Amino acid sequence: MLSVVVFLEAHREQVAAMRTAVMLHASNCLEKEPGCRHYDVGLDTCDPASFVLYQVYENEAAYRAHKEYPHYAEFRLKVEPWIASRRVLTFELLSGTGLA
Repeated sequence: MLSVVVFLEAHREQVAAMRTAVMLHASNCLEKEPGCRHYDVGLDTCDPASFVLYQVYENEAAYRAHKEYPHYAEFRLKVEPWIASRRVLTFELLSGTGLA
Protein backbone atom coordinates (compact mmCIF):
# COMPACT_ATOMS: atom_id res chain seq x y z
CA MET A 1 0.00 0.00 0.00
CA LEU A 2 0.98 3.60 -0.53
CA SER A 3 0.58 6.35 2.05
CA VAL A 4 0.37 9.99 0.98
CA VAL A 5 0.72 12.87 3.42
CA VAL A 6 -0.16 16.35 2.20
CA PHE A 7 0.55 19.48 4.21
CA LEU A 8 -1.57 22.44 3.11
CA GLU A 9 -1.45 25.98 4.39
CA ALA A 10 -4.44 28.10 3.39
CA HIS A 11 -4.51 31.84 3.09
CA ARG A 12 -6.03 33.12 6.34
CA GLU A 13 -9.15 34.54 4.72
CA GLN A 14 -9.91 31.15 3.11
CA VAL A 15 -9.63 28.83 6.12
CA ALA A 16 -13.36 28.12 6.49
CA ALA A 17 -13.85 27.52 2.77
CA MET A 18 -10.77 25.30 2.63
CA ARG A 19 -11.98 23.25 5.57
CA THR A 20 -15.33 22.60 3.88
CA ALA A 21 -13.74 21.79 0.52
CA VAL A 22 -11.14 19.40 1.98
CA MET A 23 -13.76 17.51 3.99
CA LEU A 24 -15.96 17.09 0.91
CA HIS A 25 -12.96 16.01 -1.17
CA ALA A 26 -12.01 13.35 1.38
CA SER A 27 -15.56 12.00 1.32
CA ASN A 28 -15.60 11.96 -2.48
CA CYS A 29 -12.31 10.10 -2.65
CA LEU A 30 -13.50 7.41 -0.26
CA GLU A 31 -16.86 7.01 -2.03
CA LYS A 32 -15.73 7.23 -5.66
CA GLU A 33 -12.26 5.70 -5.74
CA PRO A 34 -12.04 1.94 -5.26
CA GLY A 35 -8.28 2.18 -4.67
CA CYS A 36 -8.55 4.81 -1.90
CA ARG A 37 -8.58 2.87 1.35
CA HIS A 38 -8.27 5.66 3.92
CA TYR A 39 -8.48 9.46 3.94
CA ASP A 40 -8.08 11.54 7.10
CA VAL A 41 -8.13 15.33 7.37
CA GLY A 42 -6.43 17.08 10.28
CA LEU A 43 -6.28 20.70 11.35
CA ASP A 44 -3.33 22.11 13.28
CA THR A 45 -4.50 23.06 16.79
CA CYS A 46 -2.03 25.97 16.91
CA ASP A 47 -2.51 27.23 13.36
CA PRO A 48 -6.04 26.88 11.92
CA ALA A 49 -4.75 27.64 8.42
CA SER A 50 -2.61 24.46 8.40
CA PHE A 51 -4.13 21.17 7.28
CA VAL A 52 -2.73 17.67 6.96
CA LEU A 53 -4.30 15.10 4.64
CA TYR A 54 -3.42 11.46 5.30
CA GLN A 55 -4.36 9.11 2.50
CA VAL A 56 -3.82 5.40 1.90
CA TYR A 57 -4.08 3.83 -1.57
CA GLU A 58 -3.95 0.16 -2.53
CA ASN A 59 -0.89 0.80 -4.69
CA GLU A 60 0.92 3.35 -6.85
CA ALA A 61 -1.55 2.80 -9.70
CA ALA A 62 -4.50 3.69 -7.43
CA TYR A 63 -2.73 6.90 -6.40
CA ARG A 64 -2.06 7.81 -10.04
CA ALA A 65 -5.73 7.07 -10.85
CA HIS A 66 -6.75 9.36 -7.95
CA LYS A 67 -5.32 12.30 -9.87
CA GLU A 68 -7.39 11.43 -12.96
CA TYR A 69 -10.86 11.51 -11.37
CA PRO A 70 -13.15 14.47 -12.17
CA HIS A 71 -13.70 15.25 -8.49
CA TYR A 72 -9.93 15.61 -8.03
CA ALA A 73 -9.69 18.12 -10.90
CA GLU A 74 -12.67 20.06 -9.55
CA PHE A 75 -11.15 20.16 -6.07
CA ARG A 76 -7.76 21.37 -7.34
CA LEU A 77 -9.30 24.12 -9.47
CA LYS A 78 -11.45 25.30 -6.58
CA VAL A 79 -8.82 25.38 -3.83
CA GLU A 80 -5.66 26.29 -5.76
CA PRO A 81 -6.15 30.06 -5.23
CA TRP A 82 -6.67 29.48 -1.48
CA ILE A 83 -3.38 27.63 -0.94
CA ALA A 84 -0.37 29.48 0.44
CA SER A 85 1.85 26.37 0.45
CA ARG A 86 1.68 22.64 -0.25
CA ARG A 87 4.02 19.75 0.48
CA VAL A 88 3.33 16.17 -0.63
CA LEU A 89 5.16 13.13 0.77
CA THR A 90 4.62 9.53 -0.32
CA PHE A 91 5.59 6.40 1.58
CA GLU A 92 5.37 2.68 1.14
CA LEU A 93 3.05 1.63 3.97
CA LEU A 94 4.74 -1.18 5.87
CA SER A 95 2.10 -1.67 8.56
CA GLY A 96 -1.14 -0.15 9.73
CA THR A 97 -4.35 -0.89 11.56
CA GLY A 98 -7.81 -1.15 10.12
CA LEU A 99 -6.58 -1.47 6.54
CA ALA A 100 -7.46 -5.09 5.84
